[in-house]
Amino acid sequence: MEIIAFLLGLGLLVVGAELLVKGGSAIAVALGISPLVVGLTVVAFGTSAPEMAVAVGSGLQGQADLAIGNVVGSNIFNVLLILGVCALLAPLVVDSQLIRFDVPIMVVASVVVLVMALDRNISRVDGLLLFGSLLAYTVFVVRKSRKESKAIQDEFAEEFGAEAIGGRSMWANVGFTLAGVAMLVVGSRLLLDAAVRFAEALGVSELVIGLTLVAAGTSLPEVATSVMATIRGERDIAIGNVVGSNIFNLLGALGLVGIVSSVSVPVADASIAFDLPVMVAVAVACLPIFFSGYTIARWEGGVFVGYYVAFTVYLILRAQSHDSLNAFSNVMLLFVVPLTLLTLVVTAVGAWRDHGWHGPHQSKVVEPRTGSG
Repeated sequence: MEIIAFLLGLGLLVVGAELLVKGGSAIAVALGISPLVVGLTVVAFGTSAPEMAVAVGSGLQGQADLAIGNVVGSNIFNVLLILGVCALLAPLVVDSQLIRFDVPIMVVASVVVLVMALDRNISRVDGLLLFGSLLAYTVFVVRKSRKESKAIQDEFAEEFGAEAIGGRSMWANVGFTLAGVAMLVVGSRLLLDAAVRFAEALGVSELVIGLTLVAAGTSLPEVATSVMATIRGERDIAIGNVVGSNIFNLLGALGLVGIVSSVSVPVADASIAFDLPVMVAVAVACLPIFFSGYTIARWEGGVFVGYYVAFTVYLILRAQSHDSLNAFSNVMLLFVVPLTLLTLVVTAVGAWRDHGWHGPHQSKVVEPRTGSG
């Protein structure tokens, strides 16, 4: 029954997010909002809606570990696994001004959340600061989008314009939106209850369940959006969806959790010692990749996927207090991580010598490839 409830809740979250995106996008386009702005706001919010619903629901029920674990785990999953898989499908060329602005914002937001958590709680003041930052970020992005190149405008118009209008009436779109919200509420409740029972049955903490099962499940909308955009060759949408979703998770989901909770949201020591620093490190790792040649190569995608596997293995070993945990940690910290960082630095320096930090003089779209090579 727990598995059925988990899958049903997950299904409602995914379908609810899709309906929310379709209905909200259509309403926005009908009101004269550009497809680019729709993609940066409505769609980014819609794909982050499952994380927000689960985080707020768990916060209201006093399940702080699930709330924190879901947001942190989703952000790690989004960068390491989704971007990694997308880069393995086709090297991703990054040439949008918005991406170059959003990545530093994602890094700053990750660091701010870590600093806020150092006192072992997310207070209502913290929540208000985070959510206020989200509102400011959204206003800035909307204003900045007017300066985007015609190529980027057309790219977002192709992805969201025709589909958003869809020939439906305004009332149908309002119905889609309301149905999506209702599914998110019901789905999050089912998913949370099942997740708690999973944790009890497996003998692991709610934090581990939030970092793995719940995080992967609530990130399914981002998986679908980014992978399909990569297959279509729409590079900025594939990457922007992940980066924008991470920002919404940190500022929106955690911000709302802090605001609606009757008391400060406690942060587990394990999160402060390992999970939050990993989230910050993953965000920082995007900087040299995104700014060195503006390309996420296949080998970099492979590194991202490998690190996500290692992160998951570490969580499993930690949950079981396994004897090999220390050896695994030492190998990662003393050999794998330094070697990866050294490779990224060398790559970044080489790209800077070739192009400077303004990127290549002529950008190109890398089409999906089949076969080897």
